[in-house]
Amino acid sequence: MNQPTDRLSRRPRALASRPATAPRRLAAIDLGSNSFHLLVANYQEDRLQVVARLGEKVQLAAGLDAEGRLSEPAMQRALACLARFAPFLEGIAPGHLRVVGTNALRDATNSQAFIERAEALLGSRIEIVAGREEARLVYLGAAHALAEDGRRLIVDIGGGSTEFIIGERFEPLALESLRLGCVTFTRRFFGDGEVSEKRMRRAELTALSELANIRRPYRELGWSDPVGSSGTIKAAATVLAAAGAAPDGVITRQGLAELRRHLIRCRRLDRVAMEGLKADRTKIFPAGVAILVAIFEAFGLEQMRYADGALREGVLYDMVGRNSPEDSRLKTLAGLERSYGVDARQAGNVAETARALFAQIREPWGLDDDQACFLGWASRLHEIGLAISHSQFHRHGAYLLEHADLSGFSRPEQRLLAFLVRAHRRKFPHKEWQALPASEQRPHGRLARLLRLAVLLNHSRPERPPATPRLEARGDGLRLRLDGGDDQALLLTDLEQEAAYQQAAGFPLTLDLR
Repeated sequence: MNQPTDRLSRRPRALASRPATAPRRLAAIDLGSNSFHLLVANYQEDRLQVVARLGEKVQLAAGLDAEGRLSEPAMQRALACLARFAPFLEGIAPGHLRVVGTNALRDATNSQAFIERAEALLGSRIEIVAGREEARLVYLGAAHALAEDGRRLIVDIGGGSTEFIIGERFEPLALESLRLGCVTFTRRFFGDGEVSEKRMRRAELTALSELANIRRPYRELGWSDPVGSSGTIKAAATVLAAAGAAPDGVITRQGLAELRRHLIRCRRLDRVAMEGLKADRTKIFPAGVAILVAIFEAFGLEQMRYADGALREGVLYDMVGRNSPEDSRLKTLAGLERSYGVDARQAGNVAETARALFAQIREPWGLDDDQACFLGWASRLHEIGLAISHSQFHRHGAYLLEHADLSGFSRPEQRLLAFLVRAHRRKFPHKEWQALPASEQRPHGRLARLLRLAVLLNHSRPERPPATPRLEARGDGLRLRLDGGDDQALLLTDLEQEAAYQQAAGFPLTLDLR
């Protein structure tokens, strides 16, 4: 394990005008299907200075059984790796570490069991990112490592999935993640250790079949610069350069064909050996090359160059822009509001009331800025289900938020938004609430209760948000103090029904009428 002090090459364009600040120590952990990676860097004056860069082959995807469950040995390998990463996280402030999981953890039916153990070890939340969000982060990392402008095709072959992105500068134009991985393909096509022409071609044809859905739209969009990132492509470029078959850092079609022939001549995975190929990559290298051959064939590539910068670098750059006007999540939310015709005035009124209620009980309930953001975002999106049907629109909205590809959001973040929208009206969804991870139930339930009150206080769809009543919290109990009067009769009826709903779910809500 080495700890270089190289500099990530480009600073985010959108942040270039920010004033100099004291350095912030940031860290990202990429829980990949093949390898785990840690990147620690100082951020100052719009630049990232690498402090530590560590990586270990864990092969999490190899630990998935036929039912999609992670085996205990695979979990133990992963936890042992994270234990070795942990000392490098000392001094990282809360909110300055992101841990993201990819394909293997997306697929594992028991991933939550591993996540809970890993979170306890690291003292940090783990976020599973969807395939297209993984692709966006890969592109962000690769784009900052490339000095040139122009339209690029970025390819990142991982252990369980491969990401394909076309973009210009820091803006992706097309994002896709396909189920092509060097670990999963090794198990599927080379599981007994044999390498042959027939097996290589079967792997390539399977990859070509997966690529068929994106081949035409990607080629029509076009690019001038095909670029590869991460382990398989780096290994192929290194081997070809060591053999003198291609320029340094470049993979050519001819060189790739010769590399393929050499691997077939090896006949078995345990005989794969060549200059420039690390010993811990030999057994998964033929599968990675098969995927790469299919990519060259599908997209008509003559060459591809390797570039540093991948998911973990993208996570750091994304973290720098979070909770700022550059936060990619804000653009996504604005797009949802437009796409589903959200009533902006009503959404804004509910968000303003939710914000005022949150401020009153933030301290006794120990709530934080991130939770305030999600409450505000759920307030703005709580009616998106109306675009489908008025009946059960809270369920429709929750489904959209949970299953859509939301750029910038991890799966736990989408799950939180979906739960809040699902819970904002009618009976409290106790079953869905109990299905949340235990650590999320109390804070998510509390945010949902605030959103429910904010929606009710704006039930008449006023021009402006009404005056916010006094809200007090003691433990899980809430007391809402408000004035009575004939003009409040409908609201009081609604609030009495809401108190009954919350009481039935085990949440005390007392109405104090004056």
